[in-house]
Amino acid sequence: MITNLIKTFIELFGDSNEEICTFFAPGRVNLIGEHTDYNGGHVLPCALEIGTYALVRKTANPFIRFYSKNFPETGIITVSYDDLSYQEQHGWANYPKGIIAAFQQLCPIETGLDILYYGTIPNGAGLSSSASIELVTAVMLNELFAQHIDMLELVKMSQKVENEYVGVNCGIMDQFAVGMGKRNHAMLLNCQTLEYRYLPVSMNDCSIVIANTNKKRGLADSAYNERRAACEAALAKLQKHINIASLGDLTSEQLEEYKHLLSPLEQKRARHAVTENERTLEAAAALEKGDLARFGELMKQSHISLRDDYEVTGTELDTLVEAAWKHEGTIGARMTGAGFGGCTVNIVKDESIPSFIEQVGKEYAGKIGYEASFYVVKIGDGAREIAEAKEMSV
Repeated sequence: MITNLIKTFIELFGDSNEEICTFFAPGRVNLIGEHTDYNGGHVLPCALEIGTYALVRKTANPFIRFYSKNFPETGIITVSYDDLSYQEQHGWANYPKGIIAAFQQLCPIETGLDILYYGTIPNGAGLSSSASIELVTAVMLNELFAQHIDMLELVKMSQKVENEYVGVNCGIMDQFAVGMGKRNHAMLLNCQTLEYRYLPVSMNDCSIVIANTNKKRGLADSAYNERRAACEAALAKLQKHINIASLGDLTSEQLEEYKHLLSPLEQKRARHAVTENERTLEAAAALEKGDLARFGELMKQSHISLRDDYEVTGTELDTLVEAAWKHEGTIGARMTGAGFGGCTVNIVKDESIPSFIEQVGKEYAGKIGYEASFYVVKIGDGAREIAEAKEMSV
C-alpha cells in the first residue's frame, strides 16, 4: 500500500530529489468511559491498526499543498503560510491546517510542504479520524523540523486545535489514545490529571468487532456541546456546596445527596457522568483480572446509561446494540464515540464472528432500511513515523 501511495504522491505533486517521508496515526475505540473525558473522569480507550497515513515532502515553494485520497473531489488544496485561518470550503484540510498554524507559533516553518493523506478509518464512524489526522500532522512536523516535542504535548496541542481552531469542544481522550496507543493494551486515563496506565488486553479467543451504523453525523453539528454545557451547569451548582473540581470527583452517593440542587435534566446528565466513571474503574479492574464476562456486563450498563440518562444513542445505535445483546457469541456491546450515529464496539467470541455479522447485520438492515458495516479490529501502536517506508521513497 505504501508503494501505491508513493506512486500517487508523485503523480500528484511531481518527482523530486527531496525525500518523501511517511507517517501514521491510528484511529481509536473507547472500550468504556463515554462522555466522561470532559467531565474529569476516567476513560478506557485503545488505539487501532486502522488510521491515517501522511506522505510529505519539503519543497522550495512558499505554500502548502494538501490532498486526500479519501476526498478526491476537493482536489489539491493550496494554502499560503500568510493565511492559515479556518476556511469552511477547505473541509477536512482545516484539521492539518490548524496543527500547522499551531506549529508556526512555536517555530516558523521556512519551507513549503506537499502532503498526501490517506485514511483507512470509515468516515464519520466515530473512531476519531479527526484526532488521527491531527496527530499524524503533529508527529510529521515534529520530526521534519526536529522540534523534539514530547508526545503528550503534541496530544495537548491537537486537542487545543480541535477546541479553538475547529470549534469542537472535545475532551482529550481521542488525541491521547491516538498519540499514546500501545499494541495489545488499553489505556486507563484520568482525564483530569492525565495520569494513565497501560492494561494488557487478553481477549481469550474473542475479538473486538466495530459495527458502523453508516448514519452520517457531524460532531460539531450534534448535541455534543449541549450535553457538555448541561454537565458544566450541574458542576457549578454542586461546587457551591461540595469541594469538587469535576464531576469525576463525585460519587453516586454524593450525587444522590445533592441532586435536589439540580434540574431534572442536569440530574440525568450528571448521573451518567458519575456512574460511567465508576463503571470504567470497575471495568479496568475486571480487565486486569481477565474477567471478560463482567467487562461485558459493564459495557451493557454503559450503553443503557448513554441511552436513558445522556440520550446520545438513537434508533440506529440502539438497534445494533440490542441485536448484539441477543447473539449468543456476544460478550459485551455498547455505543462508542460521541453518539448520534457512528459505531458500536462489541467483544465477540472468535468462532461466532461470522454469524454475529450475519445476524446483527440482517436485523439492523431490516429495521433501519440500509446496511451496517462491520470491522474486526486489532489494538495497535500510537502515532509514529513509518521508518521502513523511507527506502521505498528513494
